[in-house]
Amino acid sequence: MSLRSLVGAVASALLVLAAVPPAQADGPDLIFKKTTVWKLLAPDAKLATFAVDDPDVEGVTCYFTAPEKGGWAGWAGLAEELSNVSLSCRQVGPIKFKRKLEQGEEAFSQRRSILFKRMQIVRGCDFKRNVLVYLVYTDKIIEGSPENSTSSVPIAPWGETTPPQKCSEWILE
Repeated sequence: MSLRSLVGAVASALLVLAAVPPAQADGPDLIFKKTTVWKLLAPDAKLATFAVDDPDVEGVTCYFTAPEKGGWAGWAGLAEELSNVSLSCRQVGPIKFKRKLEQGEEAFSQRRSILFKRMQIVRGCDFKRNVLVYLVYTDKIIEGSPENSTSSVPIAPWGETTPPQKCSEWILE
C-alpha cells in the first residue's frame, strides 16, 4: 500500500467518524452488561441493559436490553447492531406530565448503526384504563424491521392523597 493510499484511507475513516454525533449527555444509564459470545482476540458480544427516564413524564423509567456486536467491527462502531431490543417500563414515583403530548410520540431514540438504523421508544395512552403504553422498535432507512417490544405503566397514586393524573388529559388522540 502506498503512502498516498494509506493517507486517503485514514482521511476517509476520520470523515466517517466525524459524521457520527457525540453520545447524548442525557442518554441512558448503563445498568450492566453480560457477555453472550466470548472471542479470543477481539471484544466479546454482549447484552447491555440500560435505564432511561421518560423526559416528558416524571415518575416513569424504562429499562431496555439491547445486543452489542462483538469483534473489532463492533468495537469500532462499524457493525450494524441487531434489531431485537426488550423493554420494561415502571412507575418509579408520582407521575406528573410536563407538557401536552401526542399519541405515539417519541420518548427516546438511539442510533444502532453508523448510517441506517435507529432504536426508538414511543409512548401512548390507553385512555379507557389510564395506562401509559411504551413501544420500542428499530427502523432502517432501506427496509423496515418488525422487531419490537411493548410495556405498560398503569398510572397509580404514589403516596398522594389526590387522585393520579389522567393520561387522557395530557396525551392527544
